[in-house]
Amino acid sequence: MITLKNINKKFGRLQVLQDVNLEFKAGECIALIGPNGCGKTTLIKSILGMVLPDSGDILLHEESILKKFEYRNTIGYMPQIGRYPDNMTISQIIEMIKQIRNSKKELDEDLIKAFKLDKMSDKQMRTLSGGTTQKVSATLAFLFNPDVLILDEPTAGLDPLAAEILKEKIIKEKSKGKLILITSHLLSELDDMITQIIFMQDGKVHFHKTIKDLLESTGENKISKSIATILKEKQHEQNN
Repeated sequence: MITLKNINKKFGRLQVLQDVNLEFKAGECIALIGPNGCGKTTLIKSILGMVLPDSGDILLHEESILKKFEYRNTIGYMPQIGRYPDNMTISQIIEMIKQIRNSKKELDEDLIKAFKLDKMSDKQMRTLSGGTTQKVSATLAFLFNPDVLILDEPTAGLDPLAAEILKEKIIKEKSKGKLILITSHLLSELDDMITQIIFMQDGKVHFHKTIKDLLESTGENKISKSIATILKEKQHEQNN
């Protein structure tokens, strides 16, 4: 569904992405993890067309998306920190985005109801807590029934109930055959959702494994413990 071929990107002298080759298929929920500065955000922004790679190609359904924009209508994006006009209300933001997108698809308003945003629709964005702003961002990401969902730290700032609602929604959409990419530092929250995991460091992909292979190769039963085991092994190799 999405293929990245030999992607390289520098900001000045800093090599942010180095020879990245990845393939993402429909029906997968893939976690993109790694330390701060590893290239995750640049990779996501490259797929979204917000960053143009220095070399390489990105394909959606086997067609290059570089320097194109129409394909973005098939992607729902939830940023880590959503920024909206302070004086607009929740309902005004949602209506504005509906008008901008002008989508002919049936809208998915599940999260409006699940997060009870319809009960606070007249609240201005500047009055909202970080968690409620995250709920608005999540709602907008899913609203247009996209084929691809890119969620950047989706549960950060959400209370436990809201985080559970969002996780259930992600699992539901994956079961419909959608491709979902998630970046997260909270590995313990990924266990029930993801089918594959990609670990990046210093702009390179260190591994891309199915969860089954990851757990079997480390002998662990949780993703967070498996990652910790691999990182310890890498650290040990570097020290010897």
